[in-house]
Amino acid sequence: MLPKTLNRSVYTVYSPAGHGVFNSAFRYFSQNVKRKYDVVVVGGGIVGTASAREILLRHPKLKVAVVEKEPKLAFHQSGHNSGVIHAGIYYKPGSLKAKLCVQGLNLSYKYFDEKNIPYKKVGKLIVATNDIEVTRLNDLYERSLANNVPDVKLVDAEGIKEIEPYCEGIKAIWSPHTGIVDWALVTQYYAKDFKNAGGDVYLNFEVSKFEETEDADYPTLLRSKTNDTVQSRYILTCGGLQSDKIAELTGCSPLPKVVPFRGEYLLLNPDKCHMVKGNIYPVPDPRFPFLGVHFTPRMDGKVWLGPNAVLAFKREGYSWSDFNLWECLDALRFPGFIKMGWKFMGAGFQEIAKSAFIPLQVKELQKFIPEIQEYDVQRGPAGVRAQALDNDGNLVDDFVFDHGKGESALSRNILHCRNAPSPGATSSLAIAKMIADKIESEFNI
Repeated sequence: MLPKTLNRSVYTVYSPAGHGVFNSAFRYFSQNVKRKYDVVVVGGGIVGTASAREILLRHPKLKVAVVEKEPKLAFHQSGHNSGVIHAGIYYKPGSLKAKLCVQGLNLSYKYFDEKNIPYKKVGKLIVATNDIEVTRLNDLYERSLANNVPDVKLVDAEGIKEIEPYCEGIKAIWSPHTGIVDWALVTQYYAKDFKNAGGDVYLNFEVSKFEETEDADYPTLLRSKTNDTVQSRYILTCGGLQSDKIAELTGCSPLPKVVPFRGEYLLLNPDKCHMVKGNIYPVPDPRFPFLGVHFTPRMDGKVWLGPNAVLAFKREGYSWSDFNLWECLDALRFPGFIKMGWKFMGAGFQEIAKSAFIPLQVKELQKFIPEIQEYDVQRGPAGVRAQALDNDGNLVDDFVFDHGKGESALSRNILHCRNAPSPGATSSLAIAKMIADKIESEFNI
């Protein structure tokens, strides 16, 4: 009997030498079997995988698949992040982000306990180092209360020292339920639930085209760059760094545009990691779009310092040497990026300088832990953020869903999740419920 999922990236046929005819026949047959599904999710990051899981758990009789262009799930943003479980402090009260983050926090911890996924509730201090920051901190504290963030409190300089003995500050917000986890590992658990419920995962499947079929029951065909195909009644895309490009394949607007920003981390030397017990964050400066450098302990005992924020010259560019001419030009000539660049030119040059010169980033860190010196750090990993921008250079912080134009199957039967903003990983189970609700509403499943 042939396996249910004929996936060349998963199944390998072993045969004695001389059985090449059998192997060739099997490969031909496996590539041409019609793979038909009720729902196909494009994108195997944490949001796509969580959404596929939620859809199938709600509707176990459906045939559901996930297609992912990389050789494993959570390959990009979901596997290249700080690993923080956020509590929902920063977001505008009443906003969807605030609601989903607090819901996601509670759902995440419950899920981790059910599945015995390792995590640590190390907490977070948001530390003010001057009077201007104290004013902002007080406003942030009121926001956290409005968002129902659990057990947050204000602490003074002495309280800061009780929590983080090496940290300097005059006032801070203490969030005891902020934690750390390996979000790539969590994605694998979501995928295991999904597959155990009967779902299929196709790796190395980079969607290059959406096509209409003559099959009224399965009107949409996804074609990969290697000419693999999957047919489906309905399609959900959660493309992350490629979300706008995937949407454009079905006739959607190019907006909001994804501009990739790389965040580069430093690593604290192991003999100094005892100086950081939990997350230590700065008070956000409302004049700038990104948070600033912070201290993040990791599940493996390491401590990450950073990140900065610089334009990536490739959608999936994790270093300065990662360069794609067309993707770079695509970002640089986008009016929204040009306007944003002019607005934050000074801050942008500072971020580039911090990328080039470690002492500049260490200077920022010393505001909180003065004992850290340049020789205590080394260059570490990097992640790339899919920052959605509009034409006026504004950061798109809300969720964006989109359909193609017209009455074709490519318009009616495909829903694009074009922006699932941070804290997407923390909120993933809550986002999945929202997306499943939307799928049920849009497609009458």
